[in-house]
Amino acid sequence: MNDSQVGFIGLGLIGGSIAKAIKAKYPNSKITAYDINVHALQTAQEDGIVDNAVSSVEENFSDCDIIFLCTPVSYNVTYLASLKGQLKSTCILTDVGSVKTDIHEKIIQFNLEESFIGGHPMAGSEKTGYENSVAHLIENAYYVLTPSSKVDSKKVDFFTNFVKNLGSLPIILNYKEHDYVTAAISHLPHIIASSLVNLVEKRDSEEQIMKNIAAGGFKDITRIASSSPIMWQQICLTNRENISALLNDYIKELSQVKALVDSSLEQELYDMFDNAREYRNSITDSSLGPIKKLYELYCDIIDEAGGIATIATILANNHISIKNIGIIHNREFVEGALRIEFYDEDSSKRAVALLKKYRYTVYER
Repeated sequence: MNDSQVGFIGLGLIGGSIAKAIKAKYPNSKITAYDINVHALQTAQEDGIVDNAVSSVEENFSDCDIIFLCTPVSYNVTYLASLKGQLKSTCILTDVGSVKTDIHEKIIQFNLEESFIGGHPMAGSEKTGYENSVAHLIENAYYVLTPSSKVDSKKVDFFTNFVKNLGSLPIILNYKEHDYVTAAISHLPHIIASSLVNLVEKRDSEEQIMKNIAAGGFKDITRIASSSPIMWQQICLTNRENISALLNDYIKELSQVKALVDSSLEQELYDMFDNAREYRNSITDSSLGPIKKLYELYCDIIDEAGGIATIATILANNHISIKNIGIIHNREFVEGALRIEFYDEDSSKRAVALLKKYRYTVYER
């Protein structure tokens, strides 16, 4: 694996992160990459991630042992014709799209089933582009594999071990099952978040009171609305049937909730919230899904000059890096007035213990 030739078509957030993970785990691997964003390719070369940046897909990936298609889901299929004639028999062709049916059907049309193993790393961010890619993005995240019906089991075993060695948790699904599952747990939440943001914008006053006082609950549920509009446009177009069916179910669910509110049914309203709370709390509290967990704490501080600087100094002196820090003006759902975000769980836990040692009142989310 260490001397593998790996190709990337698309070097954005996911492609860039996987490429960085490969270089970190297999430093002797050689990476060839194509992207319409020339600046991203240049940056990746300067970072030592890409060994060979190419200006086209044609005839530049024939030596690759693995090729990752990392462009928006409906764009990936446009490169299959160019790749068909240059894939060696041992090459594994894969993608990272969150919709699998469309590309599997195109793979069958192009007679590429013996090479193709669909892939979907269940990781991401509301940020986009190579500049936001990190080598640890797919660590401890499920990596769904959807092998074609004709691909050799040895290739499946090899690629399963490959993504596992990158720190991911591989899971094999049928591609149609994958698309229904992700429509429910990933695609629908993004649509709900975006539609809720649009509703608030339309119902807000000219003074934008709703926007200015938007609190924790609203910002938490709508954070993913900041994701790439191109990507989610493509997802809706390529997973239309599953998304439409689940949207229909969700609309019925909302209608039932409206009926409970309209009728002031106290027990039924309580049961609805209680059932949701119990199920939500049963979901593992880790970043194994497509919506990455935030590592954050909230802390009470006295309103005095240097209060934030003191906390920042305490953390810095103990080699704890802060990703983001700021005052909470609307303290809905949180008691602390200062919000501090960290890059990883270990930093967050160390910060909690440290600040409590200095007798700060700390609240974890």
